[in-house]
Amino acid sequence: MKIALAQLNYHIGNFEANTKKITENIQLAKDKGADLVVFAELAICGYPPRDFLEFDEFIVLCETAAQEIAKHCTDIACIVGLPIKNEVLQGKDLFNAAYFIEEGKVKAVVKKSLLPTYDVFDEYRYFEPATQFNCIDFKGKKIALTICEDLWNINDNPLYVSNPMDELIKEQPDVMINIAASPFSYTHDDERIKVLADNAKKYNLPVFYVNQVGAQTEIIFDGGSLVFDADGTMKAEMKYFEEDLQVFDLEEVENVRNKYPQSERLTDVEQIHDALILGIKDYFRKSGFSKAVLGLSGGIDSAVVCALACRALGPENVMAVLMPSKFSSDHSVQDALDLVNNIGCMHEIVPIKEVAGAFDHILAPAFKGLPFNLAEENIQARIRGIINMAMSNKFGYILLNTSNKSECAVGYGTLYGDMCGAIGVIGDVYKMQVFELARYINKEREIIPINTIVKPPSAELRPDQKDSDSLPEYEILDKILYQHIEKKQGSKAIIAQGFDEALVLRILKMVNVAEFKRYQTPPILRVSPKAFGMGRRMPIVGKYMA
Repeated sequence: MKIALAQLNYHIGNFEANTKKITENIQLAKDKGADLVVFAELAICGYPPRDFLEFDEFIVLCETAAQEIAKHCTDIACIVGLPIKNEVLQGKDLFNAAYFIEEGKVKAVVKKSLLPTYDVFDEYRYFEPATQFNCIDFKGKKIALTICEDLWNINDNPLYVSNPMDELIKEQPDVMINIAASPFSYTHDDERIKVLADNAKKYNLPVFYVNQVGAQTEIIFDGGSLVFDADGTMKAEMKYFEEDLQVFDLEEVENVRNKYPQSERLTDVEQIHDALILGIKDYFRKSGFSKAVLGLSGGIDSAVVCALACRALGPENVMAVLMPSKFSSDHSVQDALDLVNNIGCMHEIVPIKEVAGAFDHILAPAFKGLPFNLAEENIQARIRGIINMAMSNKFGYILLNTSNKSECAVGYGTLYGDMCGAIGVIGDVYKMQVFELARYINKEREIIPINTIVKPPSAELRPDQKDSDSLPEYEILDKILYQHIEKKQGSKAIIAQGFDEALVLRILKMVNVAEFKRYQTPPILRVSPKAFGMGRRMPIVGKYMA
């Protein structure tokens, strides 16, 4: 039996485009001699559809699309994911399901059992878990078909009290197939490989796993579909961050030692780079926009975002706005211009000195002679935000936010100023990782000026300002933030690692106090195991200091 894995980029709710893509790949798989082609979890509607699932019409359109797909399944079978109605009154109204389609008809329906509700997942909000399990008979083989999380309950601290495969294995299947929508993080590929290999070894069966690829707002899917033999040896690893369709012979996977061609494993910084490119590209394409605008300060954050946007959209579609103030250094303006010249994007220079002066003048009576402080600094940042949004409104550009994760964590940013935008490009990338990205972007030639990379970071909102005036050095700050955010460590556990007690308490307080700001920021492209946004939900007025 020849099995094709179709790793595709879907668009949530775009039934016409998704159906066309699926049917085209059914034909492609057929042309390549496949007996069965496998598509991803909720492929018909795209993942995650969220509250679209609450509309009856949405579910009807999913079923209509499935019936259209079935017409193309002649001389080839397919497995495709979609939401379906729960005909039983008790319980949730829907199942997260998969259709097995053969000879133009739905021959079997498999429902997802383990419904994740952690991090970015919220499936139990919509779906009823399956309680009955049966294998699928096809071409003399028994297929144990599962959906994403159904294979993930295989570790030292299981989240669920049951495993679907423990039931399916009783029917003595010949192969496991798992369809998934498994979001990217730069640590997740290794976890995924281990989980699937452990399943292959535990049940002594080959595993065929297909994942989505593409970005859905902040969530990025990296593809990387996989095949394992019954010993848990990886036999194939499909492309990352790209659509891909490959055909595998089940007999070869079971009996031949040779491996199929595998993708080259990427380093963390390479994965983050490619994920952000895909995230920007899909945000614009799926939203119907093509041109971006951002404020370019001469600092490393905006430089990296500009470089990424130019790679994703083309430099001709990126507008960099330089907005020097009376505190901007000559080298910052020059660094920004050097980047523009190196990369070839559009640019405008809009000085803000006069505008800031006008604010000083009209606010002087109200400020009653009080000294210059954070208020005047934030006014400058908000002036820049207004100019960026004016460019967006006038020309139809989408504003890219350039705040990094370190700044987002401790609230080092101005609401309605440098924190505004439609999508946060590097809001899940710590400052030290931003430096790594800059060096990676420069690996073949200098795109980001070296001076941008080596100079001390500064917001340049007051004379001789440096980030280190307000924040700990980023090398230390990022390590403490990582322990607190990604590792979920409280202050005592972090201090026990050797970090200064006063510094840890100060940083964690800054994180908690800044929660109200993060509630008002744009969606952030997720590249880490724990990103700000829908995957990290904290109360604004909570007192717990962790």
